[in-house]
Parts: sequence; structure tokens; C-alpha cells
Amino acid sequence: MKNNSLYLPGFHLSTLRRKPRSAAHKLADSLAHIRRHSISSLGECFGRFIPSKVLENGEAGSFSRRRVFSKTNTFWAFFSQVLDADGGCQEVVRKMQALAASRSLPSPSTSTSAYCQARAKLEISELETILSRTARNLHEQGQTERWKGRRVVVVDGTGLSMPDTAENQSMWPQTRAQKPGCSFPQATVCACFCLHTGALLSHRMGSRKNHELPLLRQQHDQFHPGDIFLGDKGFCSYFDVDQFQQLGVDSVVSVGVRKPVEVASALAVLAHNDLLIQWPKPKWHKKSSYSKEDWRALPEKLTLRQIKVVVDNPGFRVQSFYIVTTLTDAQTYSAADIADLYYQRWDVELFFRDIKTTMGMDILRCRTPAMVRKEILMHLIVYNSIRLLMLNAAKQANVSQRRISFKASVQALRQWEPMLNRNDLDARERMRLMVLLREAIAATIVLSRPGRSEPRCRKRRPKNFQLMTSPRHEMKVIPHRDRYRAKRA
Repeated sequence: MKNNSLYLPGFHLSTLRRKPRSAAHKLADSLAHIRRHSISSLGECFGRFIPSKVLENGEAGSFSRRRVFSKTNTFWAFFSQVLDADGGCQEVVRKMQALAASRSLPSPSTSTSAYCQARAKLEISELETILSRTARNLHEQGQTERWKGRRVVVVDGTGLSMPDTAENQSMWPQTRAQKPGCSFPQATVCACFCLHTGALLSHRMGSRKNHELPLLRQQHDQFHPGDIFLGDKGFCSYFDVDQFQQLGVDSVVSVGVRKPVEVASALAVLAHNDLLIQWPKPKWHKKSSYSKEDWRALPEKLTLRQIKVVVDNPGFRVQSFYIVTTLTDAQTYSAADIADLYYQRWDVELFFRDIKTTMGMDILRCRTPAMVRKEILMHLIVYNSIRLLMLNAAKQANVSQRRISFKASVQALRQWEPMLNRNDLDARERMRLMVLLREAIAATIVLSRPGRSEPRCRKRRPKNFQLMTSPRHEMKVIPHRDRYRAKRA
């Protein structure tokens, strides 16, 4: 019988057996073993975009032990849950079971308890760090797409609803006009987007009682000198225009409560419907959204530019409106350019539609305020990640990112995800699949339809179900639905 053992410890004879494996080979085997126990195929797609160090298990604490739902697996499972069309926790568990079966690993339990507990252990601060990292990367990669060499930050607010629990109601109460148990908690989100890349830069969340302006003031650190702030008439404020000027940021907003300045009161007439004006300092009252000390620090007058825009396209709600801006140089920024820039403000409505309707953030699922915030953060992280794919696909196909369909990009990523989760996939094959994914994303181009009317209405009629006008345990159902007629809104 041949003896292949070493006759001296640490001494190797090449004639007895093959050479020992190097440290690089051992490290590669360890990484391959970890990947088999991980669902981080999405993480490998977005590895340069989302910092992996934040997702590493700590030496102590909630994720100190390596389990099925480690910090990395939990994050990417949450990521996949937001990306899925169903969006339920059971869908994630089924996906974990399928991945475990394909990789000959022990199958996790059918219960969603372990996943929900692991998801609750994710820190909000770490998710905010990942979101800010995604916004910064998109900003750096989208440097070439700017308006006259300047970044345009468009701001708007929207509303969200969530499950009717006591914790959510205490944080985001429902409207007073509705009875308890008949409505849902309502929240307001004010977000800042990059107009050209569509990246979500920052956001703040409040209740329905919070106005969007105070939420915007909490995000002033996201603006850089040289940026342009673009907003609707809800952000037309003397105080905020002055604050942005002090930050070196120009403003382009439509006139809200203030009356437009007449030609006779203007400082100068730059062109037809283009005036150089001065706004006097408003009076302070107790309902003002800023303190009296801040009001005293305001200048007595602001020199602005007022542009009247005439809308010739049929189907729009207004025939004309006014824009005020701090871009007073008529030679560099013509009235037509500024009017076209404000026309692009509608893109922020499409950004919110992508997040709320396409990705399903309009109606949240979590039952506690902490998990609601995590759910919102994950939706925004996934949104920025898809915007990254769209940006890379646009560069690869040499097309404009604004022409690429966001919904088609989500659909493509959903269908490519099982292919990227294959166990036998090497680096070269994964790179080939990513190139094909970007080609598929860039292939769906949205047609340019300038002047198209976008009425805010619903074409499909809702079913004539009875409205809930009392709590569930007191509700009496009408026997015949055909006899019930809901009051018109």
C-alpha cells in the first residue's frame, strides 16, 4: 500500500502528491462558497453603485452571526421584494427556497417570520447612507447632461398612504373629515430630483399637516453653488428665493399668491412679456413658516425677472402663467429658454409616477413607522439603481436617457434577475448578460410627443362597491349593489 503522508511536518515532496494550493486559490474557494450561500447576484450587478462595506456583518450585534438572512442577503431580498410585481414577503421566501434548491443548500422555512425579523434589524442610517451614495454616483456619472452647463434640481411633493394601525396613525394621522377606522394614515414626501438624470438626491417625510416648504428647507445641504432650483407655485416664497440666493443657487418658480407686476411698475422691460422687477419684503405674521428673527434678516427688496408664458397648445389647464427667476441675464438666459426649462418641470411628476405607480410605493405595506421609513428608503434605492442602468444603457446605445422607458427597464430587470442568479454563472457570462440587459433597456424608446395633453383623470370607472362610512364592526352591507349610488366627489 502506497503511503502519501508527509514524513516530516511542513516538508513537501513533489513526488508524493500535488503542490499545496496557494492563498489566492483558497480565497477564491472561500468566495465561491460564500456566493453559494448568498443571493447577492443583484449585488454583483450594482456592486460599484451600492457600497458593499455597509452590508458586511459586524463583529457584534444583530448581524454578527452568518445565517441565511445575513445583512447582505436581507438587504438584497428587500431589494428584490421592492422590484417584484407582487411585493409580498411570501414572494421573497419562495425565491429563497428556489435559490437554495438550485444550489443544493438547506431550504429555509416557509414562514416569513425570520425574514421580517431580519428586515427589522436593518438600520435606517445605513439605508440613508446607501441612498446618498447612489445619488452621488448618479450625479458624478451624469455630469455631461446639464442645462447650459448647470445642474437643475427640480422639487415637488406627493402623498402616500399606509396600513391603518395605531402606530402609523399617531405618526401620520388621517384627515379629520373621516371617521376612525374608515381611512388610512396619510404622509407627505418632499423630494429633490436631478432633472436630467432623474436621480433622487434627497427627501423628507412629514404628515399631511406639514407644508412642502419646511420640508424643502431641511434639504438645503443637497444644493451646490451654481445649481438651479426649479419648482411650481407652491414653492414661490420670498424667504426661500433669498435663502437660495445666499447659497449661490438660482431659482425658477411660477408665481403663486403674489400678483404679477405690471409693466408700469417694472424696473426695466427686457423684451415682450419679459420684465425686470422688484419684490417688496412681505409682512410677518404668526402663521409664517419662519421665525421673526429670520424675517428681520431678509432684505427689503429682491430684484427678480418676471416672464409671462402664453400657452398655445389646446388641452392645457391655463392659457398663460407667470415665472419669476433670479436669472436676470437676458442675453445668456432668454425668455424662451426659461419657459422651456419650466416646461420640463413636468418630468418630476413622471418621476413620482415611476416610484409610486410603476414600483408600487403609492400604498405602503409595513405596519410600524420605523418599517414604513425603511420601505420608502428601499423604494428610493431601487429607483436610483434602475436609473443607473438606464444611464449606462443610454451611453452604450448613444441615446438620450429621457427617451428610455422606466417601466420597460423595470420589466427587463425583473426577467433578467433569474438568469443572473444561476449557480454556474462565471464573471464573463455575467458581463455578457449585463451587456444584453442594457441593450434590451435601450431598445424601448418612448416617442417624443411635444404638446401632448396629460389630464389628471381616470378613464376606467370604478366598480359600484359600497363606500366605508363607518368602522368595520359597525358597517352594514347593502344587499343589492345596483341600488347603491356613491356620491360624486
